[in-house]
Amino acid sequence: MKFAYLQESPFCFTDAAGNLGGCDAVLAEKICQMLGPEDFSSIEAEFAELLPGLAEGRWDMTTGLFISEERSKLVNFTRPIWSLPDGLMVVKGNPLELNGYSSVARHPSAVLAVISGQIQHQTALQNGVPPQRVRIFATQAEAAEAVAAGRADAYASVAMAHRGYVNARPGALLDVIDVPVSERLPAAGAFALAKGNDALRRRVHQCLGDLLGSAWHREMMGQHGFSDSDIDRLL
Repeated sequence: MKFAYLQESPFCFTDAAGNLGGCDAVLAEKICQMLGPEDFSSIEAEFAELLPGLAEGRWDMTTGLFISEERSKLVNFTRPIWSLPDGLMVVKGNPLELNGYSSVARHPSAVLAVISGQIQHQTALQNGVPPQRVRIFATQAEAAEAVAAGRADAYASVAMAHRGYVNARPGALLDVIDVPVSERLPAAGAFALAKGNDALRRRVHQCLGDLLGSAWHREMMGQHGFSDSDIDRLL
């Protein structure tokens, strides 16, 4: 199985030795082991490459992505593997006192960073952020660096991914603000598979049915910052 991933803690990340870790990566490798004599290999990609790479056969499965109607036209999703709220990454002290998408929209000069193709871009526009005040980046690191350098005032993504980034860089002088549920409910994410690969989808679905909520799964997810209530939302 070829697994495409992003550098986005706690979902997928490589350590100093180049070893791949993170809850999505560990879960994907566990599934591969359960499928039988298949080799597991990982391929780092940028977000915009993930879905085209599936269609072109460059990999068999991607790291977890938010499920949307638009994406479901392009790929098949497994059952959800997490359900998470959005957050804003801001500089320490949050000088603009931002507390969600609407506060970015109301501030006349606030600039919001997003990742190309991620669902937070559309969520921001739906909450009134003007398109001309949205800056699009290719990677988490680029968007976070823009906030740290003052080229953007906030970066919208998954709150847990933000906290993973910030916790790994205690000197970065960044903080995370949770987006209110009135602006964005916790959303489900799942592994993505190519259209037409129904046999693999059925096998992965069966594996997830055995794994999600198990003692192994709860311990593994707990190591990456997930609570039992986070897991219970999937069951």
